[in-house]
Amino acid sequence: MRRCERSRVTPNLRGAFIRTVAHISDLHFGTTDPVIIAALAERLRTLQPHLLVVSGDLTQRARRAEFQSARAFLDAIPTPRLVIPGNHDVAPWFRPLERWRAPLAGFYRYIAPDAEPFYQDDELAVAGVNSTRRNTVQAGRLNAAQVERACARLQSVPASRVRFVVSHHPFDLPSHYRGHDVVGRAELAMSSFARAGADAFLSGHLHVTHIGETTLRYRIEDYSALVIQAGTAASTRIRQEVNAWNLISVALPDLYVDRFVWHAPRRDFIVAGRDWFQRSGRQWEKKAADGSATSGNRTG
Repeated sequence: MRRCERSRVTPNLRGAFIRTVAHISDLHFGTTDPVIIAALAERLRTLQPHLLVVSGDLTQRARRAEFQSARAFLDAIPTPRLVIPGNHDVAPWFRPLERWRAPLAGFYRYIAPDAEPFYQDDELAVAGVNSTRRNTVQAGRLNAAQVERACARLQSVPASRVRFVVSHHPFDLPSHYRGHDVVGRAELAMSSFARAGADAFLSGHLHVTHIGETTLRYRIEDYSALVIQAGTAASTRIRQEVNAWNLISVALPDLYVDRFVWHAPRRDFIVAGRDWFQRSGRQWEKKAADGSATSGNRTG
C-alpha cells in the first residue's frame, strides 16, 4: 500500500482495530480483468484482514474452470474466510438436470463444503445464509428454517461479540432501486435477526455499493442495524460504478466502512471514502467526521 494511502485508512489496521473484515462480492470469474484480480489479491494480502467475507457470485456461469480460478484466488490470500454462493454459482438453466438435482455441486466441490458457514472468534460472530434458489434466475429468498438456524448460531455466542449476517441478495437497496430486488421474506427474517442482535447485514448482487441502516426500511422498536452492500470486486460487468469492495473495521462502540474503488491510472484500489457508525444499545448511528450525528444514514 502506498504511504499516502495508508494515512487515509490507518497505519496498522490490525493493531488499531479489534477486528477488520474485508467484504468482497461478485467476482464473476469468467468475466474478470486479470489486472484487477492481481491488484485485489495484493491489496488483501497487504491489509491482512482478520476475516475475508465473499458474498456470492464467484463465477459467471458456474463452470468448472471458473470455480477453479476462484479457488486459486482465495487460496492466494492467507486469512480466514467465509464464502457463500450467489445466483451465478448455481448450475445454469442450460444444464437443467444438474440445476435441479445438485444446483450447488460446483460450489461445494471447489469452494466450500457448506453454503451457510458460520465463523466466530473472540470478537466476531458471522452467519452466512444461502439466498440462492434453483427455480429462479436472479431473485433470492430465505425460508424460516434458514433464518432460525442462523439466529440460533448468533445467539449461541457471548453478547459482547459483534454479529454479522451475510447473504448474496440484499436486505436493503439504494434509493433508486425497486423493492423486488430485496431478498424474499426479508421482513420475517429481519424481525428474527433483530431478536438475535444482528449488528450488520453484508450482501452483494447489484454491483453497486450501498451503506446505510435498517430503520429506513424496517420499523422495529429500539433496533437498527447496518446494511453494507459491496459492488463487484473484479468483474468487467460493472454497472453504475467502477469495481469496488469494502473494508469494515470494528472498535466498539465504533464501526468504520472504507470503500475501496478501482483506480485505473494507478492500477490499484484506493480508498474513496469512509462511513463511521457508532453503537448505543441496540442502535447504530451514523457520525460525521467531527463526531456529530448525521441525518439520512444512506450512502450509495
